[in-house]
Amino acid sequence: MARTPFGSKGVEGEYAPSASMGSTGSGGLSAFIDQGSEFEGKLVFKDTVRIDGRFRGEISSENTLIVGETGEIEASIRSKTVAVSGSVTGDIVAATKVVLHKTARVSGNITTGSLVVEDGAEIDGQIKMGKSAAGSLKAVEGGAAKAPAPAPDKR
Repeated sequence: MARTPFGSKGVEGEYAPSASMGSTGSGGLSAFIDQGSEFEGKLVFKDTVRIDGRFRGEISSENTLIVGETGEIEASIRSKTVAVSGSVTGDIVAATKVVLHKTARVSGNITTGSLVVEDGAEIDGQIKMGKSAAGSLKAVEGGAAKAPAPAPDKR
């Protein structure tokens, strides 16, 4: 499995992994932001990316985002599948599934077709899921990700 680590601290800009940078074209890991690394900007990718470092900005994916236990994300996320073991601050929109492992901490709204939450995971936000949520996610699957309108506050 090929992976492309981001080794520089404090890197800013836009990154879009391509086939020449380790993508397998079959959903393999196309990039890896390692623990101790920081990246700020817009991350757009087609395959799978794992983040164990810090990321701030926007993430848009046609496949899978994995947030490792040491991953700290401050971003709006739009992806087909999102698996979280670390910390995410920002809204998550996932066309297929969101998996929150026991060490996950999410502060933001989640919109997804399916949600798996392990005992111990923390969520601070609203959750919209199922077929009604999947209708608002068609733009994610087509690659032109757009966030659904926020749900009204019913407090």
